[in-house]
Amino acid sequence: MHTEDTPYETTDNLPERREFFRIEDRIGLEVRKLSPSAEFNDNHFNDEHIETLKADFRRLDQDIKSQLASLADQDRLLTGLVKSLNGKLDTLARIMAFQQNPLQPGDWQDVTLSEGGLAFSGSPQAWQTGDKLAVRMTLPPELFQPRGVAQVLDVQATETGGARVHTGFIQIQDGDRQQIARHVMRWQIRQRQKE
Repeated sequence: MHTEDTPYETTDNLPERREFFRIEDRIGLEVRKLSPSAEFNDNHFNDEHIETLKADFRRLDQDIKSQLASLADQDRLLTGLVKSLNGKLDTLARIMAFQQNPLQPGDWQDVTLSEGGLAFSGSPQAWQTGDKLAVRMTLPPELFQPRGVAQVLDVQATETGGARVHTGFIQIQDGDRQQIARHVMRWQIRQRQKE
């Protein structure tokens, strides 16, 4: 949901989407086709009841981070402990949120993901170039749930009779884009560790 303190960023402010590093990953993916008259800041996933709590959570998280900067100069051991506890609470909050709205097995699929957009499998009849869609992703193992509005750039038929739907984000909050960037970076690190 669009809020004053977390403005949406249009793709005009982002680099050319080909400049983003893409990964092949299995994520939770929820997609809602938008009507041409849909507003970008509409709540497309009917979870307005938790948006106020999320805003409070983000505010408290920022308070903790700013106080940690001051504490780091005084006591490194205590700073480390508070950072660990903060991380533990963040993880617990994500787990609880995920359990409240569990994804079905069919909601998990292989995608190509970058900060600029994603490609996913779908029915060739369901999507057309130019369609706008609301996207909510669940990125394991952290269970971040970034969301955005994307536009279908291309629909390519596959040999199995399905289609690969290529999209680009046309509106996304900066915090959501950063969650995708962190996920992509962590994915790269995990892949290097496997080599």
